[in-house]
Amino acid sequence: MSESNFVDYIKVFCRSGRGGKGSAHLRREKFVPKGGPDGGDGGRGGHIILRGNSQLWTLLHLRYQKHIFAGHAEDGMKANKTGANGEDVVVEVPLGTVVRHAETNELLFEITRHDEEHIMVPGGRGGLGNTHFKSATNQTPRYAQPGEPAVEGFYTLELKILADVGLVGFPNAGKSTLLSVISAAKPKIADYPFTTLVPNLGIVRYRDARSFVMADIPGIIEGAHEGKGLGLRFLRHIERNSILLFMIPVDSKSIAEEYAVLLNELKEYNPELLDKKRVLAVSKSDLADDELIREMKSELPEIPWVFISSQQGTNMQKLKDILWRELNAPVDD
Repeated sequence: MSESNFVDYIKVFCRSGRGGKGSAHLRREKFVPKGGPDGGDGGRGGHIILRGNSQLWTLLHLRYQKHIFAGHAEDGMKANKTGANGEDVVVEVPLGTVVRHAETNELLFEITRHDEEHIMVPGGRGGLGNTHFKSATNQTPRYAQPGEPAVEGFYTLELKILADVGLVGFPNAGKSTLLSVISAAKPKIADYPFTTLVPNLGIVRYRDARSFVMADIPGIIEGAHEGKGLGLRFLRHIERNSILLFMIPVDSKSIAEEYAVLLNELKEYNPELLDKKRVLAVSKSDLADDELIREMKSELPEIPWVFISSQQGTNMQKLKDILWRELNAPVDD
């Protein structure tokens, strides 16, 4: 997916439909001069509804749809006829979409399942017709309820990518290269920092036609939780990954220190990220000999780890075995 086509944040102005007015009609026919009240209820104003769609990966289709308006309802009519409801507007969004009220930043809901629906902006209720107000002491009420007004305001839609495995590492750790080798994804690869400017997703095929989804998150730098580098914009995507695959190149000054820095950035951004399962892949292992690799093993953190080389294809299957095992391991209480 090209950088220009990946949109993970949208602000839109929405207005639901207003409710129809109730009717205050009194029945008058040739042979029924005093038929009493027969005013119908007003219809419901149109809702603005969000629906999850597993085939969407971005909010790109909403980039130029800055205003979303639902239909207004019709008023109630004589003969106790209810006015027609306003037309609902259904907006499809990718799974992992978080919706907030723009002015208060209040979290309204999250969409995580295909075809899951939520009313983002409710339509106004229709007013009651005068039939509802007749009584023994007021047999011909000449009034009815007005419909509720439309609801309008600004809303933000924020995408957090849903993936089984999220790649975490500094720029140039080899994340994009791994994704291109282990899946059919074709991310941009080059030898300079921040080659990856948008998250990339790839489906990793496993034994017996099984598979899992891997996400390449743009590189983290020290201070990312404060917004440095690509910072906060992409750290949120890590929140939805089941497993965090830390990637640190074998030629790093200290694997333990880099791992600690990465872990601290996640902790400062959201301490709950530390509860996720972690795996370490020491990349570019073709640059080190066997003796150096043996020495490095003593400083590795106490999580599942593997030395890999995406260029040489070293330990690709072993890495997939570890990830699959961790994905399917029971979660500790």
